[in-house]
Amino acid sequence: MSWEFIDWTIVGPAMAAGLLVLSMHVPLGQVVLERGIIFIDLAVAQVAALGVIAAGVMGWEENIYAVQAAAVGAALLAAAGLNWTEKCWPDIQEALIGTLFVLAATGSILLLAGNPHGGEHLKDLLVGQILWTTWKALIPIAALYAVLLAVWFTARERIGRIGFYLTFAFAIMASVQIVGVYLVFASLILPALATRRLSGNRRLIAGYLTGAVSFLAGILISSLFDLPTGAVIVWSMAAVSFVTGALIKNISRQ
Repeated sequence: MSWEFIDWTIVGPAMAAGLLVLSMHVPLGQVVLERGIIFIDLAVAQVAALGVIAAGVMGWEENIYAVQAAAVGAALLAAAGLNWTEKCWPDIQEALIGTLFVLAATGSILLLAGNPHGGEHLKDLLVGQILWTTWKALIPIAALYAVLLAVWFTARERIGRIGFYLTFAFAIMASVQIVGVYLVFASLILPALATRRLSGNRRLIAGYLTGAVSFLAGILISSLFDLPTGAVIVWSMAAVSFVTGALIKNISRQ
């Protein structure tokens, strides 16, 4: 274990990817927590991953535009379906979200059943490959997130429920291909949980700081000990969020 073994040309893009994901996930996660639809991120992320797998099964894996179209189409279809179910059956929305996740997860397994590298491909989509991110790969995602953030912070009240689901679908479609399904869930929910006693800009800033420290710690620890980066970041985020939540609770009591 030595700091000399850390390649900052790899860590830099990975950290930038984490901050980019957090820029959209922190505000979205707060709304998800407030609305009580906790597992929507897992469901939509898994559906987007299913779209990527389906593109590979159809032989489109070399065409980046076809893969992105498949992921976007799957995520948007899931978002539109969840928007419809929330209007029709709001009392069982969380159960329907869970059902969608299970169907998408098992659908992915079925599509990869005949692929000799299917297990590895599925693992990559679940835990992500953030350390293999490049600056070039982040450019289109940064452009997409800039548009989504502009819409979110200037027109959130006007876009309504369907606007929330569409924004969510585009954000998750992009992030799941960088950080994986598990880290999508963690970065949406854990900072929101840690800062739930705060409100407004204070909560937003605290959420961003919690996520940023988690990503940096996770990336460095995984590099030092040669551990799977996505999994380490999830555990790092859980630990940092616990500490953040405890500090906020103590401060609020004073």
